[in-house]
Amino acid sequence: MKQLGVWCSLVMLLGAGCVSKSKADAQARAAYLAGQRQAMQMTAQGPSIWVIGNVKTPVVPWTQDLTLTKALLTAEYRGANDPSEIIVKRKGQEPLHVRAQQLLEGQDMPLLAGDQIEIRP
Repeated sequence: MKQLGVWCSLVMLLGAGCVSKSKADAQARAAYLAGQRQAMQMTAQGPSIWVIGNVKTPVVPWTQDLTLTKALLTAEYRGANDPSEIIVKRKGQEPLHVRAQQLLEGQDMPLLAGDQIEIRP
């Protein structure tokens, strides 16, 4: 009888803990992004833009001459490779998807206060 109780406990533990790797990765990413958003909101003072991703400085003060390239340099991207995708989100507009190669080719863009940049590895 004791073995049956142990077996049932083991089955319940295994069943409760089964999460696919992709689902676990998605949950971890969502928690990471939520934490970064909260930190950015708490530290942002004055006009700024927010950079979400593997960066040293997620809040970049906005200036009239701030461009996407300048913001990424200021944020100090820490990825080992070029980002696979950069997404610029601006209130009231569809997100703009930018490839790192476009920036390297000089296709920069001005940023507005409140813009949000997401860097995907």
